[in-house]
Amino acid sequence: MATLAAPASGMARESRFFLVMAFVMAGIVVAAFSLQLAMGRSSFSSPLIVHAHAVVFMGWVALYVLQNIFAANGAMALHRRLGWIGAAWMVLMVVLGIAVTVLMVRRGQAPFFFLPLQFLIFNPLSILTFAGLTTAAIALRRQTEWHRRLHYCGMTLLLGPAFGRLLPMPLLIPYAHEAVFGAVMLFPLIGILADLRRTGRVHPAWLWGIGTIVGLQLVIETLPYSSAGASFYRAVTAGSPGAAVAPLDYPPPPGGPLITGRGTST
Repeated sequence: MATLAAPASGMARESRFFLVMAFVMAGIVVAAFSLQLAMGRSSFSSPLIVHAHAVVFMGWVALYVLQNIFAANGAMALHRRLGWIGAAWMVLMVVLGIAVTVLMVRRGQAPFFFLPLQFLIFNPLSILTFAGLTTAAIALRRQTEWHRRLHYCGMTLLLGPAFGRLLPMPLLIPYAHEAVFGAVMLFPLIGILADLRRTGRVHPAWLWGIGTIVGLQLVIETLPYSSAGASFYRAVTAGSPGAAVAPLDYPPPPGGPLITGRGTST
């Protein structure tokens, strides 16, 4: 009986870890966007697509927390049903995430602490990498240890925009993106430390997740300075105000309050 109880106890501890971290991640996201609103940096007059993007991405955060609650409490039937809703939800996230990025760059409204071309590349690639890790997690749903760690790594990537609102980004130029990357990487490292403390070994899913995120970072650091990156920027911004913005120069800060999603729906 003691032999049977030990693995069950280990799984319960693991479930508690992922549940606690889900709440921590959600708390960071809520704190970041609440701070934006409280400091007057967000506008409800943003285009409708920006609001749709916000609702869908916050919805994913809620889904992620609920999934961990269900898993920790053994409500696996609910967990599986919500998982398929999440799979469809992920598609919306990819479409809206890329669409909002393109909209901002075409309007010449990339955040001034990022290079416009860098922003155009890393935002969509981060969303696609999130989708790749999440899809892998769904494919490995019967292998619980892989499933929850890959989901966790995917969710980690979504913390980038939150850290971008919490960190003093203007003071971090020209390393603002690298600072966000460093903050994001803390979460998989916490997962590794939790594994070592609990079992004395590192599950290989962490290595795959971290390797994927580091690979993404390497692409982001090199692609903007390539001819392919420059061609991509020209193609996306053609015929828009963004075409007049130098892709590899930091834009000047806004003259007024630092507004996210500036502009109206026109």
